[in-house]
Amino acid sequence: MKLELFQIDTFTENIFQGNSACVVPLKTWLPDEVLLKIARENAVAETAFFIDNGNTIHLRWFTPEIEMDLCGHATLATAYCLSSILNYPNSKFVFETLSGELTVDVKDGLYYMDLPSRMPEPSTLPDTIIKALSIQPKEVFKSRDYVLVYESEEDIKRITVDKSILDLINLDPGGVVVTAAGTDSDFVSRYFTPQSSILEDPVTGSSHCSLIPFWSLRLGKDKLFALQLSERGGQLYCENKNERVIVAGKARTYSMGHLWIE
Repeated sequence: MKLELFQIDTFTENIFQGNSACVVPLKTWLPDEVLLKIARENAVAETAFFIDNGNTIHLRWFTPEIEMDLCGHATLATAYCLSSILNYPNSKFVFETLSGELTVDVKDGLYYMDLPSRMPEPSTLPDTIIKALSIQPKEVFKSRDYVLVYESEEDIKRITVDKSILDLINLDPGGVVVTAAGTDSDFVSRYFTPQSSILEDPVTGSSHCSLIPFWSLRLGKDKLFALQLSERGGQLYCENKNERVIVAGKARTYSMGHLWIE
């Protein structure tokens, strides 16, 4: 079986930056173990598989380890692939996912994802996470992810995480977000996933489901510009809409090809 394979760099205007995702169109679903093997072979943070059902598109996301309940950058990559590579005429895409119905609006080169809002609540950190962090947070919150708030953007840049310690805790499908108010943006963040082959996710759309309502309330504004400070970096255009959040970004094609499944 010959399948198309597209690799897209998201939340960036330049290749080799942002977060890379693979997109594989399907006609029918392959067994889950095959989808997982494809994701492992692709060796990027997420591989998106989709089936076009006409009015809606069934979308699923796999890391090299597990199926995810939500992935922002692979959703953006899929919408970009449909619009810019496969030449779908739509300016709006409706995806059926494990997180319910997600829509993406395309306008002026930006892909606006409508995602669920997940306001984090005050929490405490497990000792394992405390020991893994080189700098301790000022405040601790939790939704799907632990959201750790720091004093400054410089703290976010300098923080290191001991993977050997962090891997002792299982947060699937969540992770650990470190965040602070930004100097050239409204807020900045980094994202770490225990027990994952890729410890630090370059740019994380799903973490902004919590970061947007949190910083919107703290800064007193609904429209925000965010930077993720990984080595590859990424830019996110955000809006708080109460029960939903808008996460928007750009994307670029890195490669197009095929894979063969026996």
